[in-house]
Amino acid sequence: MKYRRKKSVRMRGTKTHSHGSRKKWRNSGSRGGFGMAGSGKRADQRKTYILKYYGTDYFGRHGFHSLRKKKIISINLDDLNKFDKEEINLKELGYNKLLGRGNISRKLKVYVESASKLAIEKIREKGGEVITK
Repeated sequence: MKYRRKKSVRMRGTKTHSHGSRKKWRNSGSRGGFGMAGSGKRADQRKTYILKYYGTDYFGRHGFHSLRKKKIISINLDDLNKFDKEEINLKELGYNKLLGRGNISRKLKVYVESASKLAIEKIREKGGEVITK
């Protein structure tokens, strides 16, 4: 007798294992599957049932989100010239980073969360200081 591989092995890689439509051969008659099978976004006949029992959270994306929670809101050195004070707290003004574009015209004491090397260097040249927290 000639050896013959099992049908299940020969059908690996085929979508339906030669049973026609995907809903056939599931031992579930004409309903298309068990449980939540066939309840994707396009299953209009099941949407009312799903929305009733699971609410609107069933469809759509859930889960992963960006791990970077803090946005960097920056200000440049030339923008500091419009403030009249000698001490500027950028955190209170809504900024968390100082960048080094432009020049300053006077000595300043700046409180900020972070600052670029160029910004710190330019402020120190004028005799001021940058205090990072």
